[in-house]
Amino acid sequence: MSTPKKTLCIIPAKGGSTRFPKKNIALLNGKPLLSYAIDSAKKSEIMTDIYVSTEDTDIKEVAEQYGVRVPYLRPNELAKDPAGIVDVCLHMLEHLDKEGKVYETLIILLPTSPLRTPKDIIDAYELYKKNNAKFLMSVSEYDHTPFAALKKESNNIIKPYFPEYVTLQSQRHPNAYRANGAIIIVDIELFKKKKSYYVHPLTAYIMPSERSVDIDQEFDLKFCEFLLQNKNIR
Repeated sequence: MSTPKKTLCIIPAKGGSTRFPKKNIALLNGKPLLSYAIDSAKKSEIMTDIYVSTEDTDIKEVAEQYGVRVPYLRPNELAKDPAGIVDVCLHMLEHLDKEGKVYETLIILLPTSPLRTPKDIIDAYELYKKNNAKFLMSVSEYDHTPFAALKKESNNIIKPYFPEYVTLQSQRHPNAYRANGAIIIVDIELFKKKKSYYVHPLTAYIMPSERSVDIDQEFDLKFCEFLLQNKNIR
């Protein structure tokens, strides 16, 4: 496979997290969570450049230990709600533009999806190119159908969100997918205009649930460690 030109990888890694402080450098099997994204990016051999975006000096140090540049420490307001991944990536692109570094394609890898593999990145990129896509997102199928979801009203009364499916067997429910945070690929020019990666048509790269664990709290980290120790995932 020929190496694509002008492809940028940004790994957003903020230091603050309400439920799990410093989760992006929490240890998973003895390695910082951030390092899994860095290793996968490097081994894919897809990217022209790989950068980590953070406001945190500890995360900057870890990124540099694993051979990835942090061009600058981003403003603290980009590490707090309502700022999100889009804001962080647009800020990085603006900074790189000023340095004269121009790219065509952006690949976003979140540190909280450590089970993605280099092959996932390669396959997602190949799908992006094959489909002439402008926006691609990795997804996985819901483990439990969302069409059976219930909502609680007053006095502990529950009602179905989707009454038309409540009496049907789950096998008869439509397939439903969730974004898993592992891989996002966008055309940079359109990304700057739309200021979003949820743009139609949005190509799906489907990943199995065993590689789609998203680290949101310490339990997820322990589950991920169990998978790494008991299955040949990576």
